Amino acid sequence: MSKQFPLRYRQIHLDFHTGPDIPDVGADFDAREFALMMKKAHVNSVTVFAKCHHGHLYYNTKRPERHPGLRKGLDLLASQIDALHRQDIRAPIYISVQCDEYAANTYPQWVARKPDTSQVKWGNSVFTPGWQIMDMASPYQEFLAEQTREVLDRFRPVDGIFFDMCWDQPSTNAYFMDAMVKAGLNPESEQDRNRYARILALGYMKRFHAMVRASSPKATVFFNARPLFNLAEEIAFQEQVEIEALPTGGWGYMYFPKNVRFARTFDKPYLGMTARFHKSWADFGGLKPYAALEYETSQMMAHGARCSIGDQLHPRGVLDKAAYELIGKVYARVEQREPWLQGAVPLTQIGLFQVPTGVLSTTQTISGSDEGATRMLTQLKHQFDVVRPESDLDRYEVLVLPDVIRLDDATLRRLRSYIKGGGAVLATGTSGLSEDGRTLLLAELGIRPAGMSPFTATYIRFGKEISSDVPPSDHVMYERGVRVTPARGATSLARVVEPYFERAWNHFCSHRQTPGDRLSRWSAAVQNGRCGYIAFPIFSAFATHGNYPYRLLVRSLLERLLPEPLLRVDAPTSTEATVMRQGQRTIVHLLQYCPERRTEKLDIVEDIVPLFGVPLSLKVARKPRRVYLAPEGTDVPFEHLAGRVNLRVPEIRGHAMVVFE
Repeated sequence: MSKQFPLRYRQIHLDFHTGPDIPDVGADFDAREFALMMKKAHVNSVTVFAKCHHGHLYYNTKRPERHPGLRKGLDLLASQIDALHRQDIRAPIYISVQCDEYAANTYPQWVARKPDTSQVKWGNSVFTPGWQIMDMASPYQEFLAEQTREVLDRFRPVDGIFFDMCWDQPSTNAYFMDAMVKAGLNPESEQDRNRYARILALGYMKRFHAMVRASSPKATVFFNARPLFNLAEEIAFQEQVEIEALPTGGWGYMYFPKNVRFARTFDKPYLGMTARFHKSWADFGGLKPYAALEYETSQMMAHGARCSIGDQLHPRGVLDKAAYELIGKVYARVEQREPWLQGAVPLTQIGLFQVPTGVLSTTQTISGSDEGATRMLTQLKHQFDVVRPESDLDRYEVLVLPDVIRLDDATLRRLRSYIKGGGAVLATGTSGLSEDGRTLLLAELGIRPAGMSPFTATYIRFGKEISSDVPPSDHVMYERGVRVTPARGATSLARVVEPYFERAWNHFCSHRQTPGDRLSRWSAAVQNGRCGYIAFPIFSAFATHGNYPYRLLVRSLLERLLPEPLLRVDAPTSTEATVMRQGQRTIVHLLQYCPERRTEKLDIVEDIVPLFGVPLSLKVARKPRRVYLAPEGTDVPFEHLAGRVNLRVPEIRGHAMVVFE
């Protein structure tokens, strides 16, 4: 952090993708009015545009890419930066990387190509509006480097550079294939093309990161649209981690909370990025409800992230007044809470392994197992990080291996050492087994596997040890599981009821799955000392089907593996809870917002419904001097018994912060 400008908590990402047919770019721009509106909206950092997806530049330059409609004599970028700096507002600079319509139209030989030789572009045909995608193995990379050098020289020292559209892009362009051959790879192999796309991306990230830091040693640098699960390899080229996650723009409301739990483990500053739009980027005239923007920024604060709200500047250069009234209301809340945010770090007990989703995955992709596990652990109010096998596993009291985690020899050795040292493990599905479910790799799970069940759907019968609050029924499991029995010394906590037969076109009963026939000898859940195992891909099943007994089963296993959770909150499953540590303070964030599916594809938050008198219990060794609500300062009565602080939160109106001094 000391080597760069500190990231601020109230940022705007100000898109300005402006097509060449717009004739009056910047015609109404007033630098002072622009900066004062940002200041009035409590904004303290704005990402402004040097180059957009159309490939046009917005500063004074002799390069032909300067936007043809930009007002004569107007150095828009310089005016924005100067005006923002006068108001003590940071102004990192945006540069589009693989989207460049100007370069694609001027140098079509630089465009990335598919195996059928058609161009790579957004949209289904050449007649669909959408960006053409550039091949970074072509001379386009040097073209981009020349633009970047000019920006760095013109605006030195820059506050930061935000490089966008930087995913791994395979190509069959001659430049790409020639480079592959020189690297000893086979252009006919899709796997090799994907591998070289990754090599190429890492190479240009390293190059451009070095360019920026050599020019402006304190500048922040970020490459957007990277698959976040590759952060371990790429963090050397990222000065911060920005999690682009517009909930109504295709990301949904689980994308940010899953990925922030991974991003925050790399000891770099991190932020969440949403937007003011009703839908997604460039939704001109679209304003989301205040409650939604309050929720999204509160979620960022609750996870220790800085906040970024996306907007798009009108081509004439005038900010939308209503948008900044909305943003100002939200950012006034953030500013009030900053004294309890600065330097706060998460407290966690559980490490959740994530499922890699492939080298070419965009940042919008998470697996069903990841989403289901994030939803379930959040609903259970557990405190967890998302980890990788190389993480410091000893930081966690329990590790969760969801559904399909493949374990190599090195990871198996680490897990065995972790368990031997007193750690607990919960594995599900084929995690800890071979892919076919026949071979046990992690013997500590205490099971005897016999391969995958022949039945698509079976039923779970909870044992008496874990039947608390569970309806006394055989609960359907909609996904195929593994047939297992407990090994010697292990305990079966739930059993599998199998159906009469597997449903088929010529052999079925009633509308859906075949009803249960008999209690089988197979276990649905097993505990072996500090290890628990569930024989189904229960997290992806929860993401797909939302069947609440799945959560009850995971809850029961975790209660046995983690009898003293850091936090207990007697609140609806929709209530989110995180625990942060700030020096001698412990801060519990409680969020109660309920996204509703109000269209076929959009989850909307419009109303804030308060909760009152919510019981809360926090594991704290020493009695705190004071407990109060922030930022109000209202004291909360409490008792300290057996290493826990017990109290009732008087009200949660969207977002409450309970501070233990």
